[in-house]
Formats: sequence, C-alpha cells, structure tokens
Amino acid sequence: MLRPIRTLAAAVAALALVSACNSASTNGSSPDKPGGGPGNARGVTADSIKVGGIVSMTSASGYSKKDTDLGARARYLRANAEGGINGRRIDYLGAEDDGQDPAKNLAAARKLVQQDKVFAVSPMSSVTFSGADFLEQEKVPTFGWGTLPSFCGPKHIYGFNGCLVPTPGGTLNQTWPEGIGRILGGARGKSVAIIANDSDAGKFGIRTFQQGFASAGFTVSYAKASVPGTAVPSDWSAYVKEILSSNDGKAPDAIVSVMQTPNNIGLFTALKRSGYQGLLSDPTDYDPGLLAKEATKQALDGVHVLLQFQPFESADPKMAQFKADIKAAAGGQEVPLNMHMLTGYMSADLFVSIAQKAGKDLTVESFQSAAQGFSDTGTLVGDRAEPKGQKDSFGCGALVQLKNGAYEVSVPFKCYEPIPFK
Repeated sequence: MLRPIRTLAAAVAALALVSACNSASTNGSSPDKPGGGPGNARGVTADSIKVGGIVSMTSASGYSKKDTDLGARARYLRANAEGGINGRRIDYLGAEDDGQDPAKNLAAARKLVQQDKVFAVSPMSSVTFSGADFLEQEKVPTFGWGTLPSFCGPKHIYGFNGCLVPTPGGTLNQTWPEGIGRILGGARGKSVAIIANDSDAGKFGIRTFQQGFASAGFTVSYAKASVPGTAVPSDWSAYVKEILSSNDGKAPDAIVSVMQTPNNIGLFTALKRSGYQGLLSDPTDYDPGLLAKEATKQALDGVHVLLQFQPFESADPKMAQFKADIKAAAGGQEVPLNMHMLTGYMSADLFVSIAQKAGKDLTVESFQSAAQGFSDTGTLVGDRAEPKGQKDSFGCGALVQLKNGAYEVSVPFKCYEPIPFK
C-alpha cells in the first residue's frame, strides 16, 4: 500500500536531516557513483521501486499544487493493482513540499536521493527547479510539467508533455495562439498583450509566447514580465492602464496572463472594472475548487484557460479511467478535479510506461535505454515520444472557458504543428 501524504511539519523535519550522514545500503548510491553505478540501481529491490515527488504544497501567496501528489498517487495505485512494474511494486513516498523556495527545492532533491534513496522523482511540480542539476548529476529519472528550462536538454529529466521552454533549435507548442485565433475568428488584424511575473520563468514565458503569437499572425502589442514574483500587487491600475493603451492607444483584442491564480484574480478583476470587453486567457485556472468563492468565480468568469491535456469534460475512455483512479486514490470519495491532479498523474504515467519497457533488469542504464526509443499514441496529452520530448513539446492541447459557474470546452483537444524556436 502507498504511504500516506506527509504533513508539512513532517516535511520540514525531514528537510533538517538533509545534511545528516547516510548509512550504507546495498541499493544506495555514493557521491562517486551517481545512480548507484552500473548493475546497481538505487531504490530498486527484487520486489519494489522507490519513487518520491517534489511539489509546491504551500507558497507565500497561498497558491498550492498539493493535488499533484494525489494525481501521482492515483496512477501508482492502479499500476500496483495491475501487478506493478514488471512484478515490482511502486513504493511511492509521497511529495516533499518545496514551498516554491529554490533552497527547499534543492534540499528536497538531496533528501530524496541521499536519505530516501529513490530510483526516480515523479512528480516534480514547482515554479522553481533548483534541484535539477543535482538530480541530473545523480542520474535520477525525473518527471514533471515541462514549463521550466531544466526540462529541456538534460538526459534524465522528462516533461510529461515534452519540453515547453526550448532552447534555440527546439520547437514551440502553438496550442494557445492557434486556439485563441480560432475563438477570435482568425489572428490576422488582431492584437494580443502578454503579461508575466518578473522571474526567470516569466521572462522566458514572455519570450516564447511572444514568438508563438506573432507566428500565428497576431500583433503583439505588449509583452512584459513586470509583475513582482514574490507578492501579489494590491494595486493593478498601472498595469491595466499600460496594457489598455498598448494597441496604438487602444485596448488589445486579447490579454493573456502567464501567471498563477492569485495574480490572475487581481489582474482580471481590475481589467473588468476598467470596462475591458476583450478575451482573457491564462494557463492556470482550470480548477473547480476556485469556484467556491463568489469573488473568485466572478474574477475568472469568461476566462479561457489553456490546457495541454484532454479536458475533464472529454468523453475519451482514458479520461474515464483517470477519474476512476482519482476516486480510488481519494478513498472512494468524489473530489473536484483540477489540472494539478492530471500533472501528477501524467508525470507518473510516463515514468511507469518507460519503466515497463525497461524490463525486469531495471537500472538507470536500462531505463535510459528504454527512453531513447520510447513512443506511444492516444494518451491524455496526445502522442508521446522520447528523446523528442526533451527538446520539443508534444504539440497538443485545448482551451476551456469558465461560463456561468462551470467550465465548457471552447476549443477541443487537438495537436498543432509546432514552430521552430529562435
């Protein structure tokens, strides 16, 4: 049986042990033998595979990705019920909370490898990934949402829907600009403003989406990573004024926010109060739990949310399986679905799928060999292939709109031809 989710207090206590000396183990790794060395896989025994996660369960703004852990747990539960991975049970330790803090992210990675001795980290879901270099050095297969540069290039780090922030030579997913263009009746003659947090992720997001929207035919009238990343502004008037005059003194046809929910609520509320009537969109707010508060529901009403997976409203049998797995992991209770659950679920699913292909003799080497020729089709994120996904996105997605207190599919799930990133 999977271990229960650990409390924050336990996670903090565990972090204090990061620097402690670790006892020797036949399945452990040493500093001079990342990954446990050939033929000796850290975290793998005759009947189990140890896996852990790193998730922003808490944050200074109150934003939480905690349900990422539930999604991963759901997929691992089903895998174990079906016989495990080539006969080995998945021993999922749950997710460490990094609090969206770079120091805690690295500490969590070190704890999972040096103390808990995991074979893989899946899921990894945070806006910071300072533990990436350490995990790559230790040859730890790591899976998460490829929204950070660290998911693009390293050999042992995989995005469940590919690399979404590529380096020059890679490609860009065009779901967002193509989908918004479809809603607006075409991109030609239409303008878009893009706003993000003043952070490395925000700046890279501006760079990529500015290129993507321009390639789709939009005029990008505004593109700035100007919102503080550490605290939600109490006054959005300066941002609103600048955005609404960015299109040659007029408002743009669409405004897209590359930010998290607390920022989106503040920005969209201010824009609506200013009288803005254009299209609003973000890649974050697909969460029925957000609708519990009337003010939040009003702020997000009408917003089109980018998805890089099948919408929950889909009739695809794989979505029905996902819902059943989440219910089982939640103790048989119906719980509101959100995108964090699917992030964890699909991170775990990609790990399980590659590990199955690696065969009974599971080592880092056999896992990496299996990944090099891995592909499958028709998943909840479309067709997958490695190592393509370490350079390019899988190119699929949809848009949903919050309308009268419920989400509706505004652009059905589809795979778009990616464009070269320059």
